[in-house]
Amino acid sequence: MILFAEAKNRVLEGTNVVGKTETVPVIDALNRVLAASITAPFNVPNADNSAMDGYGVRYDDLQSDRPVTLTVIADLPAGDRFEHPLQTRQAVRIMTGAPIPVGCDCVVPQEDVKTQPGQVIIPPGQKRGAHIRLSGEDLAVGQPVLPRGRKLGPADLGLLTSLGLVDIPVFQKIRVALLSTGNEIMTPGIPLKPGWVYDSNRTSLRAALQSLGVDVLDLGLVPDQREAIAHALTRGGQQADAIISTGGVSVGDFDLVKQVLKELGEIVFWKVAMQPGKPQAYGRLGQAMFFGLPGNPVACLVVYHLIVKQALNKMMGANEIPLPVLSLPFHGQLKKKAGRMNFLRGRVHFDAPAAFVETTGPQGSGILSSMAMANALIMVPEEVTQLSHGDPVAVLLLDQH
Repeated sequence: MILFAEAKNRVLEGTNVVGKTETVPVIDALNRVLAASITAPFNVPNADNSAMDGYGVRYDDLQSDRPVTLTVIADLPAGDRFEHPLQTRQAVRIMTGAPIPVGCDCVVPQEDVKTQPGQVIIPPGQKRGAHIRLSGEDLAVGQPVLPRGRKLGPADLGLLTSLGLVDIPVFQKIRVALLSTGNEIMTPGIPLKPGWVYDSNRTSLRAALQSLGVDVLDLGLVPDQREAIAHALTRGGQQADAIISTGGVSVGDFDLVKQVLKELGEIVFWKVAMQPGKPQAYGRLGQAMFFGLPGNPVACLVVYHLIVKQALNKMMGANEIPLPVLSLPFHGQLKKKAGRMNFLRGRVHFDAPAAFVETTGPQGSGILSSMAMANALIMVPEEVTQLSHGDPVAVLLLDQH
């Protein structure tokens, strides 16, 4: 049995980028990973423009101690240009985003002025350059915008579109084969027999994988039969870049996944000093990485969040994405044995006068409701044997979708 930190490091060190690339439309690139760095092809904004609805003026026409009346010679909406330089004691009514006319070096917000037919009265106290967004203020031509390996979110797609990009190079999606094992597992829709459970693991993992942005090859529910498991794993090894199975990696007589993997491929390690999630196996089957997760639903999801998700991101070509960890006071009491890293399902209360975290209740590996109520994992190191009310703890925030 190895420590959690070593297990995570060995998995990531053994993970390689699949590396195939393709070109896709920007509009379809959510959750895809950039295969090349993007630089700005032009200045953003591409011209000096107004940051406010107001009046563009010449600062030299203004006074520091009294109002000044200027003649308004034009209206300038966004998208239009005023082709003539401003002359002495002239002003233009200008809208947000409209290009700044030649000679204008100050914009006065419309709520700060008084108007009369054909004129505007500018109060004292203005500043040269006020409310003007300069060309290249956001991005200068040639400036790096997004790096290779960036996993693209909604704001990234908007940024790329603002640069006029239609298509971008990305890494091809990886394919992940997914299966559940166990004679006691049933498909929803079939009446539940005493002592049997529905296959929640495959549902939650499939949703997590789709959210991650991978293609899922669903190998279904496989019984605890050596031939059936060997067939499913062989298919996954031939058709996918990674295989995720749940169940069958402990020490019971019917925990066959680990045995079959040892025969068909390679086991790198199994059993990790963590709770939940001790029984897990990692290895290879053909060209595919293998992740054997625990059958208990909470342990399955915890191991996925802590180890598997980061490995899959690396396979996709994504730059390392640090886990979002906070230090918060713990509300409650806890005793545990030394030697294992514990991951408690927790609820961070951000709406309190001072944020704190507490557990979501009983922490058994089969209590899936405790995971559904959690927005964080409370990380308790191997050497810690108890937590008292108010003790600081490391808290890993979970995705809330």
